[in-house]
Amino acid sequence: MKNNILEQLEKQALEGFDKELSQERHKYEALSTCSRIGILTSGGDAPGMNALIRGIARTALYYDLRVFGIQRGFHGLSHGHIEELKARDVSDTLQRGGTFLMSARSESFMTEKGMNKTLAIIEAFNLDCIFCIGGEGTWKGAYSLAKQGVPVMVLPATIDNDIGASDYSIGFDTAVNTAVSAVDKLRDTVSSHERCSVVEVMGRNSGHIAMAVGLAGGAEIVMVPEHPLDLMNDVIGNILSSRNRGKRHYIVVLAEGCGKAQELAKTIEEYTGIESRGTNLGYVQRGGSPSARDRTLASLMGVHSVRTLLEGRLNRAIILKEGVVKDIPLEEAIHIEKVISDDLSKQADILAF
Repeated sequence: MKNNILEQLEKQALEGFDKELSQERHKYEALSTCSRIGILTSGGDAPGMNALIRGIARTALYYDLRVFGIQRGFHGLSHGHIEELKARDVSDTLQRGGTFLMSARSESFMTEKGMNKTLAIIEAFNLDCIFCIGGEGTWKGAYSLAKQGVPVMVLPATIDNDIGASDYSIGFDTAVNTAVSAVDKLRDTVSSHERCSVVEVMGRNSGHIAMAVGLAGGAEIVMVPEHPLDLMNDVIGNILSSRNRGKRHYIVVLAEGCGKAQELAKTIEEYTGIESRGTNLGYVQRGGSPSARDRTLASLMGVHSVRTLLEGRLNRAIILKEGVVKDIPLEEAIHIEKVISDDLSKQADILAF
């Protein structure tokens, strides 16, 4: 009797799911003719890329689309490194850092010959839309495809958080947490020995990581490319002023675009007499299991991107704006810049007093 009841409940549940799925699919059938999509990750890897791939793939498969994973970014697209993905292929990827599709840079992709080769591959695999995951360079690559008539969707994934159109890029939260953890550990040592620690974080042209790490790590000085500091007045002078106010240890967070940690530490020690050490966190900031925020937002962006396609909106950028996942025209998105405001920089100075 018990088994019969369980079988009946299971049958009812499946019938209910099938009915709901049929209604959901029917809602989009008249809006889109797309049936085969490709997914690629390009540029620097970021924690949460796998979550984006999973979100896109699971949603597309739910709506009965066929999904193809493009390995090694635009390089793999132009060389036909493409395999079909099933639901189980993206299982157990949500918590993994990096990208299982792998990433690579491609100089040939942007040439006329490379683009023609890419277009031929897309036609050969009969791909209706390419979902491109990455940072600024990836978005520009996707826009190049769009101008050739290839429908694309772009999703922001870069630890630099420098995509102007979106308030947030996947991977940023994880990278900042990794760096803050390192700063906390370094502070234990510098406070024990009355030292200055200069911590170099990633960000050649963008200071968003450095600013966030400086604020969360309680740094005395934050150096970002957007707001250059005067070495003597803003760095040496502030450290000496802090010492005169009773501070006995110091943390300087330095974006890589502002110089080298070892060199700055040597200069600080030379002018202040305070023993100083430089630490470059390097690529460790890109690795590790993505944070809950990165996993959640990546998943929601994946769902939104596929629904956007099915609703007939092509060549769109998936963004986070004021806490809501949205989509805007890619052509508009790539021209939006993101800056660190003067007020945010001032607030960091106030908190370091």
